[in-house]
Amino acid sequence: MSTYYYQPQKKAQKSAVKLRLISFALIGIGMGIVAYIFFPLVSWQMYFAPVFAAQSINAPIPKDTIVDKTTVLELVTQAKGTLGVDYTNAKNWFPTQKPSSVAISPKISSYTLSIPKLSIQNAIVSTTGYDLSRYLVNYGGTAIPPENGNAVIFGHSTLPQLFNPSDYKTIFATLYKLQIGDLAIANVSGVSYTYRIFSITVVDPDDTSVLSQSYDDSYLTLITCTPPGTVWKRLIIKAKLEKI
Repeated sequence: MSTYYYQPQKKAQKSAVKLRLISFALIGIGMGIVAYIFFPLVSWQMYFAPVFAAQSINAPIPKDTIVDKTTVLELVTQAKGTLGVDYTNAKNWFPTQKPSSVAISPKISSYTLSIPKLSIQNAIVSTTGYDLSRYLVNYGGTAIPPENGNAVIFGHSTLPQLFNPSDYKTIFATLYKLQIGDLAIANVSGVSYTYRIFSITVVDPDDTSVLSQSYDDSYLTLITCTPPGTVWKRLIIKAKLEKI
């Protein structure tokens, strides 16, 4: 009699356990989707607001991000629109702007960049390629140090806690820590050129004005995605060549 009555009960218990596991899995997936959508807002408050609030920024950087319907809609739309986009290809960072198609061969194929404050030493900057997983990218059609003009350098970023100055997929993850007055050093053909930061801004991906050229002096512009670990905005750090 005991076998007849208890066997179905064991099967029912196993079924209940399976249902609970499936429920927990679905809840986890749902929470993951919500976290993905709202991560830019959270990371902004965690990493950017405290840093920017402590700096004397001479350019407009949003200090606060308000969670409203417009912001949420923007995040959801972007999350859908960026699926399948390869952001290790620098050509995809500003969708409305493509590198110059003018057939002008750069004088050099690469140079190196060092940012002492971030422990970045002699990172390779390619003037011909766009693979951000292998090097930094001097965007096509922009100047090359120490030429007069604006040398625009793209670098990949991710969550700050994953920062590794030797890994090009994480190399600009802590770029937001730079302040006005900090230095970036470009070494071109064995000669070092020091640039001092004078402007820090955050722009939308469709703002291509940051790629424009100004030939009154030699400028360096560092660009990465922001907040860390997202492709929501672009962090723009501009520096000017120090005169000897």
